Amino acid sequence: MNNDSSCRIVAALREWIAGSVPGARLPTSRTLVAEYGASPVTVQKALRTLVAQGLIETRPGAGTFVRAVRTARPLDYSWQTAAMRSPHSRLSALSPALREAPQGAIALHAGYPDRELLPERLIRSALARAARSDAALTRSAVAGLPELQSWFAHELGAATPVGVTPPLPSDVIVLPGSQSGLATIFRALVTAGQPLLMESPTYWGAIQAAAQAGVEVIPIPTGPDGPDPDELARAFQETGSRTFYAQPTYANPTGSQWSDAATTQILDVVRAHGAFLVEDDWAHDFGIDTDPRPVAARDDAGHVVYVRSLTKSVSPSIRIAAVIARGPARERILADRGAESMYVSGILQAAALDVLTQPGWQTHLRNLLRPQLRARRDLLLNSLRVHAPDAHIATVPAGGLNLWARLPDATNLDRLVADCEAAGVIIATGSGWFPAEPTGPFIRLNYSGPNPGAFADGARIIGRALTANL
Repeated sequence: MNNDSSCRIVAALREWIAGSVPGARLPTSRTLVAEYGASPVTVQKALRTLVAQGLIETRPGAGTFVRAVRTARPLDYSWQTAAMRSPHSRLSALSPALREAPQGAIALHAGYPDRELLPERLIRSALARAARSDAALTRSAVAGLPELQSWFAHELGAATPVGVTPPLPSDVIVLPGSQSGLATIFRALVTAGQPLLMESPTYWGAIQAAAQAGVEVIPIPTGPDGPDPDELARAFQETGSRTFYAQPTYANPTGSQWSDAATTQILDVVRAHGAFLVEDDWAHDFGIDTDPRPVAARDDAGHVVYVRSLTKSVSPSIRIAAVIARGPARERILADRGAESMYVSGILQAAALDVLTQPGWQTHLRNLLRPQLRARRDLLLNSLRVHAPDAHIATVPAGGLNLWARLPDATNLDRLVADCEAAGVIIATGSGWFPAEPTGPFIRLNYSGPNPGAFADGARIIGRALTANL
């Protein structure tokens, strides 16, 4: 009732203000209470709304007055260009995956799972306990909460085969999300101006992190089983690069997973060139038809720098990830992290650890997340096959969150996106996932977003827009 009354008073006063001159005094609060039959609290709320809108101003001891209209003048910020000079690297605009969808739209563009796929009860309880713990009042170590370091080390160690030395907790550095970790790793291992090999297509955030670090990206074409080991070896040889960034498990955007044979060959190539493999295991918790097989579990010589994220699977509000690195590489990464952010919030680390160590976490992954992802993936895939057959999906992902669709060569992506949005469907073009020129027109569709019941309608709209586009 207060909200309704407040809105009614705001609307009425806006009309009164529109017919008044600047500086006119508003009726007193007591008069407004009597006129509108509302409580003093409701009247004050309405007045605060009008102040926030810049329509009135309160003068202590004098009253409330219509605010004078201020003529906006053009502002000149050209001095800043002269002060900053040219940037050392040009960052592209943020990915379409980060844009907010209009109310009621069918959102197939986003990069995060829907809220109903998150362990909400575990998260709320963990945050409440963390707020009552010492983590709420103490500074965390730069490398992270020791118990959380141990958890990350144990998880990777459990996948380590006999004969390979598992990582130690001291090899783990906790990160405020994997995005900042990638920039740190590229600065520490590659350095500005030096070449970095990178799968193509790949995660747009890694492309941005490389640009931020000022490194030169060398694209390596990749397929359903991973990049061609011979092509990778040739790139190492020709460029002199000593670092290769890749997503061996449920890659974003393609959903591909390296085969065991490809993993062995690629790891041999990395070792032969005395190089690093930066393994981005962002989708570790999103297996559907297979289980994750970290490449880092096969290496104990420090060639694989392993990045493990929890942001998407636990909660986007608990931005926690980790990098596992050994030897001098770990020290360089830690030094950069200390200079960049000093330490990660202790409350977020404690909450993440709480969620991960609850029995309900594995139950959530096994009994809710995996079957839900399978059902959503198959629903969107079948809907596209029926209603948008021109959107060709070469690989059905065994995990992850996305479908990667190749469109006919004549497709105008900008027009397609605009036509779909006008019809209420938000999609992301695939161009931003290529470190260099795109190899064709692609779109990435997220099947873990909200309202899977609208997938068929969304596919129908995409199909109609594609037909009109050709």
